[in-house]
Amino acid sequence: MSGGIRLATPYRDTSADQLRFTLTGPRRPALAVTDAELDGFTVQLRLLGASHQVLAGPVSETLACLPAEPGEGPPHTVRRDIDGWRYAFDSTVTPLPADQLSARAAALRARLAHRPAALHGTFPGSPDALTGLLTWRAGRVVNWRTWHVYPQAGQVVATETRLEMP
Repeated sequence: MSGGIRLATPYRDTSADQLRFTLTGPRRPALAVTDAELDGFTVQLRLLGASHQVLAGPVSETLACLPAEPGEGPPHTVRRDIDGWRYAFDSTVTPLPADQLSARAAALRARLAHRPAALHGTFPGSPDALTGLLTWRAGRVVNWRTWHVYPQAGQVVATETRLEMP
């Protein structure tokens, strides 16, 4: 996709502690989807009104505000073997003052714009309220990073995932 998407739908999550992580959830309704072809392997990046979902190999990674499930915030680290694939997830939550948060959001928009293996959208109310996803492949390893910027809470949630093929 080129550039970002201005979303008309309000986001459901407004801080890191509202997020819930799962690797086994169903495909969620998406506001935008990009299928990234990485040397014969497809990674589907999904922008949700409640954050993100990535579908790759046996993985359905969802970090989102899920209906009827209380948030617990993103886990710092997850390591799993899934059907012979090695999965590694890391996240950080960084509190930032408004000016630094705006600068970070602008840098993310610029970094993700016009990249075919990226997807990002801004939500109503603030150009800094955004979710972004980026994927790439290095040999048998597929990687993706995500960012969730919450201006109301002054937080940036960053995740990095590594999925090694069997």
